Amino acid sequence: MNKKRVFSGIQPTGEIHLGNYLGAIKNWVALQEKYNCFYSIVDYHAITVPYLPQKMSQFILNTAATLIACGINPKKSVLFIQSEVPEHTELCWIFNSLTPFSELKRMTQFKDKAKKYPHNVNAGLLNYPLLQAADILLYKAEIVPVGKDQSQHIELTREIARKFNRKFGKTFPEPKAHFSKIPRIMSLTDPTKKMSKSDQPESYISLNDNIQIIQKKLAKAVTDTARKRKTDPGNPLKCNLYSLHRLFSSKKEQAEISLACQKAKFGCLECKKILARNIYKQLEPIQKQKQKLLKDPEKIWEILDEGRKKAKEVAQQTLKEVKKKMGLSFNF
Repeated sequence: MNKKRVFSGIQPTGEIHLGNYLGAIKNWVALQEKYNCFYSIVDYHAITVPYLPQKMSQFILNTAATLIACGINPKKSVLFIQSEVPEHTELCWIFNSLTPFSELKRMTQFKDKAKKYPHNVNAGLLNYPLLQAADILLYKAEIVPVGKDQSQHIELTREIARKFNRKFGKTFPEPKAHFSKIPRIMSLTDPTKKMSKSDQPESYISLNDNIQIIQKKLAKAVTDTARKRKTDPGNPLKCNLYSLHRLFSSKKEQAEISLACQKAKFGCLECKKILARNIYKQLEPIQKQKQKLLKDPEKIWEILDEGRKKAKEVAQQTLKEVKKKMGLSFNF
């Protein structure tokens, strides 16, 4: 029995942080034990916003090393660079001909990015969800692990699959979003926003941060105390940092912190020190493994090239089928 296919991607620019790790990467690692997984470093998506061309290859190398250090096993999953498989953009162009302009213009992410980068509202931002649809459908993925903020894009991908199937014959499955059970990880500086690569470093904890940096960031982190007092005085569950304790601290520590917070036995500083220690306890082995991997960068590039070959084999097969059904396959 063939395993179901999974596809997901991560941009190589920006620091991979706790939100990425807890909400996506840990999920990827678990899924590879059960499914046929394709995980891509989506560099074409990354170039839709300002970036540093001279650093892109290093960003890709670091991202690959981080993923492998976190548990992505190249023997179990296909790990590759998006731009190394040109069938992604070829299928994207085909989907351009199937998708109304109005559908793309209403995408929330396009509106957000256009607002954030008003001097760089390029066509790539508009077509971003079509490339994402091509990423997924090129491998006929049935499962797509994403954050809930991507649900609109997944629904568009499902609609594109339905439209293509109706017009040219059954070709693509309708992929389903697979959401992590981990709650959304919020910004350290603004608990009303999710943790994001594109924000200031003080707002997130990078997987590369050492214990001193983690302590410093948490020391300045907003605990949402004002809102906590208004809603439920003394309830640490309303605190952004307590939500991290629930992910990194033991049940015993959580109970002690909850009681101490409610009875004011110790302040936020002590609470933050415990959290910093527990976060670093999980990040330290990942950091050590990543440093070990980066001592042999050629090995990482070899893994990515092997992934390219495996991904391309599937991608070529899908595109060949698509072109034939569309009347674009010619034998002279």
